[in-house]
Amino acid sequence: MGSLDVLEYLGMHTSKHVSNAGEDDFIFHEGNLEKYESGILSALALIQKNISENVNPFSGILPHELAGQFEDINLNAPLGSVDAALKEIDAIYLKDAVYFHNKKYLAHLNCPVAFPAVMAELILSSINSSMDTWDQSVGGTLIEQKIIDWSCEHLKLGVQADGIFTSGGSQANLMAMLLARDYYCHTQLNQHSNKHSGLPECASKFRIFTSEMSHFSVQKSAALLGLGYTAVITVDCDHKFKMKAESLRKAIDTAKSNGLIPIAVMATAGTTDFGSIDPLHQIADICEQYGLWMHADAAYGCGLMASNTRRHLLSGIERADSITMDYHKSFLQPVSSSAFLVKDKANLSFVTHHAEYLNPLSAHQEGTPNLVNKSLQTTRRFDALKLWLTLRIMGLEKIGRVFDQVCALARSSHVLFSLDPDIEVIHKPELSTLVFRFNPAMPAIHNSHDNDLLMDKCNQHIRKAIFRSGEAVIAGTKVYDRSYLKFTLLNPQTSLLDIQSVLKLIKQHGIEYLQEHTAFQPALISAPAQKTLEVTQ
Repeated sequence: MGSLDVLEYLGMHTSKHVSNAGEDDFIFHEGNLEKYESGILSALALIQKNISENVNPFSGILPHELAGQFEDINLNAPLGSVDAALKEIDAIYLKDAVYFHNKKYLAHLNCPVAFPAVMAELILSSINSSMDTWDQSVGGTLIEQKIIDWSCEHLKLGVQADGIFTSGGSQANLMAMLLARDYYCHTQLNQHSNKHSGLPECASKFRIFTSEMSHFSVQKSAALLGLGYTAVITVDCDHKFKMKAESLRKAIDTAKSNGLIPIAVMATAGTTDFGSIDPLHQIADICEQYGLWMHADAAYGCGLMASNTRRHLLSGIERADSITMDYHKSFLQPVSSSAFLVKDKANLSFVTHHAEYLNPLSAHQEGTPNLVNKSLQTTRRFDALKLWLTLRIMGLEKIGRVFDQVCALARSSHVLFSLDPDIEVIHKPELSTLVFRFNPAMPAIHNSHDNDLLMDKCNQHIRKAIFRSGEAVIAGTKVYDRSYLKFTLLNPQTSLLDIQSVLKLIKQHGIEYLQEHTAFQPALISAPAQKTLEVTQ
C-alpha cells in the first residue's frame, strides 16, 4: 500500500469513527461554542432558580435520607442530554446544598462570593490553563505573580519576598513547616539537604511551637513531614485566647534544657474559633533571639490587609519568615483561593525539583518563569484569576469595607449576647467570630458538674436541631472540654435582626431540651430567660 493509499485509508476510517460516535459533542472547542453557551445558560438558570427560591440556608436533610437517592444512579449509563443531567444535579445536590450566601448561614469560615470571581471561574475552567509552567499558562503565570507581589507589598515583606498560590491554608502551613525544617538543616547542620539525603539523625528532637488554639494542620503537617505529633509543643493562651509570649519563651527554654531542638514558631493571626491574633511583635522578638523560623497563619486574619479600620491588628506580620493567606475566607473568593508567602524567595528552592520534560535547568537559566519551581503541586488551577478580576472590578477598598462590616457585626452581637442572662459569652471578638453557649440560670444544679454536662448536651442538641430545621446553620466547638456554639460572620447582608432571629431559635430549642430532660417546667425557668425570649421574638 502506497503512502497516499495509507493516508486515504486513515482519513476514511477516522472520519467515519468521528461521525458515528460523536465523542466531541460535549467537548469545548470552536465548533461547539453554541452548545457550550446553551449548556452554560441552562446551568445558570438552574443556579438562579435555586438561589431565588431557597429561603433557608439548608434543607435539613440527613445523610441517610440523601444517600438513598444515589442507589439507583448508574454512572455507566449516561443520561445523554444536558437538561436531564442538570435535572438530576438539581435533585441530588442543589436542592439540599448548604448556601453560604444566606444571611442565616453563620457556621464556618465560608464566605459569600463576589460575582467577578465567579466570572473568573467560568473563564479559567473553560480555558483550563495549568499553572505549573510558562508554556501551559503564559499570561496566567504573570497574573498570579502580580497577585503574589501585590500581597507581599501590602504586607510589607520586602523586596526579596515571593510566594505561590496553594490549595488552601493547610497546604500553605505544610509548606511553612517544610521550609522551616529544611532551612534549619541547611543553615545549622552543615548544609544538610533533606531533599537529597533524608532527615538527619537528630530530626526526632526537632520542636515546633504553636498556640493551643492554632489550626490542627500544624500537627498534621508535622506528621506528614516525618517529625510526628510529638514535635509540636502547644503554648498556653491568655484569657483572650492569644499565645502568651512569656509562656512561649519558657517552653523554648525548657525544650532546650531537655536536649530538644527548637526550629520554628507557628503564630496565628486569626484563630479558627476566636479570631484571636497572637502577639506578633513579641513572637518575632523571641524568634530573632533564638534564631527560629517564624510563620504567621493568617488564613482568616488576612482580611485585615484590606481593612480600612483594623489594619493595625496585623502589625508585626511583616517580620514573619512565611505567611499563610486564605483569600477564600476574607476576600469573597470561591474555594479555593489561597497563597503561601515568604520573606526570602531563596528559601522556596527547598521545594524545587527540575524535570527535563517540565522545567529544565536551561529554562531557568534563560529566565523562563515556571511557577512549579516553588510549588508542592505540579498541575494547578488558575485560581489567581478570581482575585484578579475581583480587584479589577470591585476593588480592595470595597472588600475591606465588607470585612470591617462583619467584624463590627460580631462586636454588636457580643453586646447583645452579653446582656442576655441565658447566654454565656467567653470572649470579645477581635475579628468576626463569636463563641458562646446557652446556659440559663437553673438554681437547683447551677455551677455543678451535672449542670456542665447537661449544658454540654443541650448545646450539642441546639446545633443539631437548628441544622435539621434548615432555618439557620451555626457551628459548634469545644473549649477546654466544654461544648459551645459559634457564629462565624462573613456575610455583609447579615444584620443584627438576623442574629436576634437565630438567637430566638437557640433559646427555643434549648428550653425545649431542658423541659424534656429535666424536671423543670416553663414557669420554673428563670424570669430573665422568659423575658429575653419574649424580647427576641
